[in-house]
Amino acid sequence: MNKDIKILWDDLHQELYRFILSRVKNEEDSKDILQEVFIKALTKIDTLKDTSKLTSWVYQICRNVVLDYFRKKQTSKEGHTDIEFPEEAKEDNTYTKLSTCINGKISNLSEKYKEAILLTSFKDYSQLQLAQDKNISYSGAKSRVQRAKNLLKEDILDCPNVITDDNGKIIDFLE
Repeated sequence: MNKDIKILWDDLHQELYRFILSRVKNEEDSKDILQEVFIKALTKIDTLKDTSKLTSWVYQICRNVVLDYFRKKQTSKEGHTDIEFPEEAKEDNTYTKLSTCINGKISNLSEKYKEAILLTSFKDYSQLQLAQDKNISYSGAKSRVQRAKNLLKEDILDCPNVITDDNGKIIDFLE
């Protein structure tokens, strides 16, 4: 177990520190948060169900600790105006990367599912219009769209850059 802890620390501590520092903007607080993240990860490691999602799980812990840090800071009224929210340009860059990732995932779908997603999500087709256009039943079109969304979601959730909560909802995308 100690060997596993050392490997986890070696693999993630620099990356997590930069992640925390980019949000907190204070070196000492970032170091404290990093230690808290690893303590929580080590004490809760037995709750991790899928070891292949260890990195995502640790990042989720990290996000929660950073959020707690800002909540404490805000409730104690000390320097709550110091919280720096990401600028739009940074978010646009992340959004662009996420969009590129999603576009690639859509391209990997079979032709009928790709078409169902593109037409109903981006071309403002209703499912009824899809059914008429593709000469299939309305219930068939609804099923095709739902199946396409599920396949796309599964593909996106398998991406190591996507962070989900315990319910499988996407909550963040790592650059």
